[in-house]
Amino acid sequence: MVDIAKANSEAIERMMEARPFLRGLAPAREVVPNMKDNLVMHAGPPIEWDRMSGPMRGAVIGGLLFEGLAKNEKDAVAMVEKGEIEFDPCHHHSSVGPMAGVTTASMLVYELENETHGNKAYSNLNEGYGKVLRYGAYSAEVIEKLKWMNDVMGPVLKAAIEDHDGIDIRALLSESLHMGDEGHNRNKAGSILFTSKLAHRIAKVAENNDQEAEILKFLADNALSVLNPVMAACKAMADAGHGVEGSTIVTTMARNGTDFGIRVSGLGEEWFTAPVEQPDGLYFPGYTSEDASGDIGDSTITETAGIGGFAMAAAPAIVQFVSGTPQDAINATLEMYEIAAGEHSHFTIPQLDFRGTPTGIDIRKVVELSLTPRINTGIAHRDAGVGQVGAGLVRPPMKIFENAVIAYAKKYQL
Repeated sequence: MVDIAKANSEAIERMMEARPFLRGLAPAREVVPNMKDNLVMHAGPPIEWDRMSGPMRGAVIGGLLFEGLAKNEKDAVAMVEKGEIEFDPCHHHSSVGPMAGVTTASMLVYELENETHGNKAYSNLNEGYGKVLRYGAYSAEVIEKLKWMNDVMGPVLKAAIEDHDGIDIRALLSESLHMGDEGHNRNKAGSILFTSKLAHRIAKVAENNDQEAEILKFLADNALSVLNPVMAACKAMADAGHGVEGSTIVTTMARNGTDFGIRVSGLGEEWFTAPVEQPDGLYFPGYTSEDASGDIGDSTITETAGIGGFAMAAAPAIVQFVSGTPQDAINATLEMYEIAAGEHSHFTIPQLDFRGTPTGIDIRKVVELSLTPRINTGIAHRDAGVGQVGAGLVRPPMKIFENAVIAYAKKYQL
């Protein structure tokens, strides 16, 4: 008979003791496992072109334009429909990407190494707010920004990171939670800490003062600068807890705009999926819920690792962005303790007397209590090419947890 409590304790301990360091920056084709020139990695569980949401399709088109594989939207769509482009989840390549998550071979990716267990994880660079690729925008200005990030800022960041002994992202997250972040939708403190750790090195390796100023301004103006390294760090943490025989702990939560999928530590690489829900939140002027796409992005890896919506009590000001009151933020975290199998030993919340964040979503508790995880998220426009229209809260569909419990019972003959 499998000892579930013991297996879960091992999985959570591995997740919490994982210590991801930012070690480098390199083109995806050089470091991401099994990356190919005609492969487009995307957020969420597996999906093909004909089922992709508007933002996902837009991001794919933009990725092909960025690579120079297509000259325009028509060419990009034709390439896809001819079968010349392959698709695969970022998660299948030790990677994660926010929103559409589209990552192509030439794009620079952060490389993080879990010093405790040795596994690595990757994520692309963050574009900031507005009309950006991750929300499905692919206009000339979007592609121009991506090329500047890759060709101008990228080499400087690479040199600055490699001039460092490595940035301890777990420690950075721990500190930022004490400064009002929750690590998913609110990363203001973390991005300041991230920029401060790189600033003097950027000054040392930049070609001139103008380039230095331009890069530092870009990082400083983007309150999400650290999100992508944080996501990769959470991926490294979650992967460290994956594959523990008998464990009912969720190690992947991801959405592609069409389906929401999870994977479970003791159930191998199988995805459990169901249609995504619609986020509920605040919309930018001129937009309403009728404009919104379905839930999308790999950034739910933060909740999987015990931060994001699970750490909202640490970030009461986030309600100004996702709706609600400061008490709602506290209540959200308190609720998540009910479905978590542990409390994080490194991520603590001052507002709760430094109690560890709820960590390790147990599929049994989710089903038993009929209580799904809380997730903070951005909201993309439903049409390709528009971009972000708001931010809010969402929950996964209960069906994926029910199906996972059934599969677990079958595998372990319960």
